[in-house]
Amino acid sequence: MPTTYKVLGQSNPAATTATTLYTVPASTQTVVSTIVIANLAASAATFRISVRPAGAAQTNAMYVAYDITVGASDSTALTLGITLGATDVITVYGSTANLTFQAYGSEIS
Repeated sequence: MPTTYKVLGQSNPAATTATTLYTVPASTQTVVSTIVIANLAASAATFRISVRPAGAAQTNAMYVAYDITVGASDSTALTLGITLGATDVITVYGSTANLTFQAYGSEIS
């Protein structure tokens, strides 16, 4: 089973819009080591991150971060070690369009 270390996803979603950051490919498992959230604006903003098993519809139980504040012109790195199976989805949401999200980890196929 080869392991590929990589940037899993990068996104700059529209304000208040749930957006897919990463979907695990078929026949693959993934370990998400770190998600970085950068605030490009001069005012604080909040974000949400959820993991949707097999792309299921969003429920409150799926959030790993909810309305967490990122300071003005700052970033937050979450070292999580989340394990995902095929077709699982990481969804991100920002209070403004000034947040970017990057996920780093490894795919095992």
